[in-house]
Order: sequence, then structure tokens, then C-alpha cells
Amino acid sequence: MRIHFIGIGGIGISALAQYYLAKGNNITGSDLDFSEITGKIEKKGIKVKIGPHKKKNVPKSTNLVIFSLAVRPDNPELLESKKRGIKIQSYPEALGDLTKRYFTIAVSGTHGKSTTTAMISLALKEAGFDPTVILGTKLREFGDSNCRVGKSKYLVIEADEWTASFLNYWPQIIILTNIEREHLDFYKNLKDILKTYRDYISHLPKDGILILNKDDKNSYTKFSTIVRNVGYYFLKQKEAGELKKILKVPGKHNISNALAVLALTRVLKISDKITFKALKKYRGAWRRFEEKKSTFDKKAVNLISDYGHHPTEIRATLEGVREKYAKKKIWLVFQPHQYQRTHYLFNNFVKTFREIKTYRTIITDIFDVSGREEKKITKIVSSEKLVKKVNKKEVIYLSKDKIISHLKENLKGREVVIIMGAGDIYQLTEYF
Repeated sequence: MRIHFIGIGGIGISALAQYYLAKGNNITGSDLDFSEITGKIEKKGIKVKIGPHKKKNVPKSTNLVIFSLAVRPDNPELLESKKRGIKIQSYPEALGDLTKRYFTIAVSGTHGKSTTTAMISLALKEAGFDPTVILGTKLREFGDSNCRVGKSKYLVIEADEWTASFLNYWPQIIILTNIEREHLDFYKNLKDILKTYRDYISHLPKDGILILNKDDKNSYTKFSTIVRNVGYYFLKQKEAGELKKILKVPGKHNISNALAVLALTRVLKISDKITFKALKKYRGAWRRFEEKKSTFDKKAVNLISDYGHHPTEIRATLEGVREKYAKKKIWLVFQPHQYQRTHYLFNNFVKTFREIKTYRTIITDIFDVSGREEKKITKIVSSEKLVKKVNKKEVIYLSKDKIISHLKENLKGREVVIIMGAGDIYQLTEYF
């Protein structure tokens, strides 16, 4: 079968493209910009057209077109596919079909999805379960890929709540890490978010299993009684102490993620010994507290690249850094992700930046997410306004093009530098 992917450079959709390639299909794709991801999948044999989308990018013999949710309805390739009568699916719809073919384990929640999914994948692999994995980040153990194609019945996925994507999925087991106000460009409020999660959990079969985080009130109090089979995990478990000793990724949030994995592997009758062995090997995923010792402008620094873009994630990452590097000066370079998120969570961001302790925090311009921004909001919120409201001498605004020169002038050596955000801020790590 010939499948064409529009917006193939997305972290989730690129994993799905690799899955179908491994299954023997002829895969093509298109994306507006070249990226590390498009470069990698091209090396695997996927032909990718880079630049403005054009109807001629859709091969004549295409049987199926799968598009990213970032693709607009007036996209030329999408319109051409409709004109030709080609079957069309969004990425969540296509992944949803896959969940019906496998015994699917879905990881959901506002925070921790990628790390928990990665940890589960390694635990199942260690136990000989040979899972297929669709991951929202890249994993060293998978050859620096976001996809693993196994031969068993098990599929492990991240089930994203944005635009209620997870309503397309039909898992046998759901791990729910936590629920907070997020994606308020789509949801009205927390009540709306919780209602959508309830609808999603109803997709579990009668013998399905829901694993909940007891430390998270929004999920535990709302959903602990709505399904027959419920498992729990919480930070006061005796195993938390052992996990703190063996995990290479610091912070309470990562202990919590690991406890979720333990709860799952016990359900699957995997021994704790195997689970701990896998968790001990986990070295972190791409842009999830990704560390390296580096030389920057002839000065030794510890670099951390992190995907965090929500106030809670910023706090959790800083807590982990403080835990690991208690005596070092910490520099945070943060790129807000999406104008609407910055607007709706503005007061939360202000509170977070006032309370976290860094030697210096640099906030750069908001990353504009194509197709997801309201023009009226782009005019009323900015990083400069955020910094002004924080009103803290350690917190400054700099445009992205001035950050490297500022670091060169001010870093003395032996500092910890965190490059954080879900946009293109990670490109600054190339200077280290």
C-alpha cells in the first residue's frame, strides 16, 4: 500500500510513518521545514518533500493519506486527496485504527506521558514482551527513534488529550498520570477537560484496567470508581525510596512516573526484579531532562535540554536540577510555547517564575504554533509583558538571536544551563 503523510515531521505522525514503512508499505511525506526528524526518516527510506505543500506532492497511486492535526483544512495536498477520492485520516484516527489491532497500553495525562511511555517500553522489552511502541520523543535504546516495531500483540502509545485526540483510541489498559488545566485553546475549563477524560476512559472494555496516580486529586477522586479494575501508585509507596536510588533521571515527578510503570508491570505479571533492571538502565529521552557535559566558549558547563512548557513542568524540572546540582549556579533559558497557552496560564507562569530559584532566567519570544493561534491573543500577550509582571531582577527578556552572545559574556564555567521549551529553542543546544 502507498501511504502519504502530510506534516510528516511531527513527533507522533513520524513514528506512525516509520511503523507503516516497517510493515512493508511505500511511504511518502511532506513538511514545510526540514528538521532533525525529517532528516532521520529520509535516511530510513521515506521520501519527504520539504517546502510549501503542493498537490503534486501526493503520488498518483496513493491509497491512503494521513495528515497531522497542524494541517489546515485548505491544505493543497489535503484538497487534492479529497478530489481524487483517496481515503483520508487524521493522525489520531489512523493511530486509533492501530489500537484496535493490538493489546494497547495507553499513557495519558497532562505531564509525564513521554517519560512514562519510554520507561514502560523498556520494561516490556526487558521482560521479553517485544512491544510495538509509538512514542512522543526519541529514545536512545530504539536507535534514537520514536518508533519500535515488535512482533507481539502489545502496543504502547502516548494518548494525547489535545483536541480530544485520545477519543480515537481503544486501549485495554490506561495509565493516567495527572490532570491539570492545559490546552485551553481547545477546552473551556477544567470541568470540560475532566468530562473528556471520562469519555476516554469509557473506551476501556469491561475487563480493562485503569491505573491512577493517588497523588493527583483531579484524576484519583474523579475516576477511581468508574471502572471495575483500578490500580494505583503514589509517592509514599515503599518502592519510591529504592527508585530514587537507582533512577538516572532526578526529581519526584520521575519517581512517580517509574511507580506508574511498576503498577503496570505488576498487572502484566512481570517481576519487580525485571522492572527495576529496566528502570535502572533508563537514561532519559530526547528533550526530557536530556543531559550532557559540554564545553561552551571554552568553559565547562552542564547542559540540560528539556521539553517542559507548562508551569508545573518548569517547577518539576527545576526541582530535579536542584536535587542533582545543589551547589551549582543554574541558568534557565525558556521559550514559551504558543500564545494562547501563555495567555490562559499567564498568572501561573508569573507565580512559577517568581518562586523558582535560578541564578538567572532568560525568557525569549513566544513560539508561534502555526494553525493554533488567535490573532487577537497574539497582540495582547508577550514574553516582555510576562517578564515585566514577574518583576524579578534574575528574570530577563532576550530575543532568541541574542541569547548565545549573552551566555558567552556572562557564563564563568561550571554552571548548569537549562534550555527549555516545546518549540525550536532546542536549536541553541547546537552551540554547546
